Amino acid sequence: MGVLAVEKIIVTTALIYANGEVHLGHITSTYLPADIYVRFCRLKGDDVIHVGATDDFGTPILVEAERKGISPEEFVAYWNKTDFEDFSALGISFDVFYKTSSKENVKLTQYFFRKLYEKGYIYKQIVSQPYCENCKKFLPDRYVKGTCPYCSATEQYSDGCERCGRTFQSREVLDPHCAICGSKPEGKQSEHYFFKLSDFSDRLEKWLVENENLQSQVKNYVLNWVKEGLKDWDISRDLPWGIPVPLKEAEGKVLYVWFNNHLGYISTALKYFGEKGIDGKEAWNSSKIHHFIGKDIVYHHYLFLPAMRMGVGEFKLPEFIPTRGYFTLEGRKFSKSREWYISVREFLDKFPPDYLRYYLAAITPYRQSDVNFDWEDFQKRINNELIANIGNFIHRVLTFIWSNYDGKVPEIETLDELDKEMMDKLETVVRDVAKEIDGIELNRGLRKILEFSTFCNQYFQRKKPWTNKEKAKTALYLCVNVVRSLAILLEPYIPFSAENLWEQLSLEETVHEQNWNTASELKIHSGHKISKPTVLFKKVQDEDIKKEREKLQRTSIKA
Repeated sequence: MGVLAVEKIIVTTALIYANGEVHLGHITSTYLPADIYVRFCRLKGDDVIHVGATDDFGTPILVEAERKGISPEEFVAYWNKTDFEDFSALGISFDVFYKTSSKENVKLTQYFFRKLYEKGYIYKQIVSQPYCENCKKFLPDRYVKGTCPYCSATEQYSDGCERCGRTFQSREVLDPHCAICGSKPEGKQSEHYFFKLSDFSDRLEKWLVENENLQSQVKNYVLNWVKEGLKDWDISRDLPWGIPVPLKEAEGKVLYVWFNNHLGYISTALKYFGEKGIDGKEAWNSSKIHHFIGKDIVYHHYLFLPAMRMGVGEFKLPEFIPTRGYFTLEGRKFSKSREWYISVREFLDKFPPDYLRYYLAAITPYRQSDVNFDWEDFQKRINNELIANIGNFIHRVLTFIWSNYDGKVPEIETLDELDKEMMDKLETVVRDVAKEIDGIELNRGLRKILEFSTFCNQYFQRKKPWTNKEKAKTALYLCVNVVRSLAILLEPYIPFSAENLWEQLSLEETVHEQNWNTASELKIHSGHKISKPTVLFKKVQDEDIKKEREKLQRTSIKA
């Protein structure tokens, strides 16, 4: 295959909110797709970094910290550490993982505010804000719940609707009530700062239309929002927890969480580059930028984020914003509050991380359609695809060489037509999987690997190496090299198993540092001795699935 082009790439993932554990919904839409893509880029030889952080400000964190009787700083520090541990356990490989409450992000956020303010894109205005007489405080954002003014969904927070994805101001939500005590808030005047999002309508429309990398489905309804007319954004809050508005007359006011959190992508990347002695701004502006997100934050990433960058004019906009849908569990909406959810930590207590990575990669398309986790389907895919197909071929090849050739790879002899077909299939799959992952069609890439593995099993069966040890040499030589290729092809999807396989092949270094292009080459030579094979995957038992479904039913009844 041809040599893949090497690029400078920065990949960011939607920042996880620092108020709870990582769950499968987070992983499916954002973190796993980004990690698969980044791992592939590394194998391809790209100059790529994977940027992550916790989103530390906002009312939900203040509410939860108050409930637990600890400071917000202590609260977010705990979740920053815990979430990073959970990501690492699942193999999510960040190059840098930081926080939006960092001094670097505070500095950059206030810099953006000053620049936009100086250019006339920020103004102040007296507005009526919800105020709870019972709690004696203003109620911004998630301190207020009510009915969405656009789709009439109930129990929505006052800064946006989870059902329709629209954002709005707290005073626009219908039938509001205090999220703390339940009482109806009253209007009370407060001076706030607004960002002139409406000034950027034409520029945003031009960028959306001209950026051919954006998903057309997402782009089209964002363009409809632009055509309907964009409203200016209230970017300040009456809260004690947040980044202070950097003006003397704004004492006691902090910046809205969505003004600062996406700047965490930039500030964290700048920190990474700075520690390596690299000009961070130049590195950002000379790289391809990918922001991996879920569809619940499309408005912010397609409108608010680019408008702010346009206004300041110093940091480039993203080329790609890969967006995926909501996550459902056994056909029902994923809900932490109703205990209808699965945390990463809970899952990994029972199953290997690669089982989750494989299943979610297999069922998650590059679209906004919702993804449903089904325990029975999980069991079938792991047992029938990962184990009975991929694992079966690998185990048959390695155990046969170990048992019949003392673990030494036999010499290659004359290639027949079936052998040549195997070589052609190998070259094709390496090229095709690269094309799919490069296009962020990750489930399609995995499907190509699975189809190739099916052919490999058929090849092994047709060659019948057990019938003639001498004639089997060429087939076994090709097969063990294909096993090496599979380790590289599978590394972005199931990195723990790929490394285990690499070790069983007794190959040098690590699979994570191989070159993708070499997957189409025969790199294992005759006489090379493999290690004693061990079972790479173990079946998911009926009893395992029964327990998980019973647990869900118990929590469902309790909820």
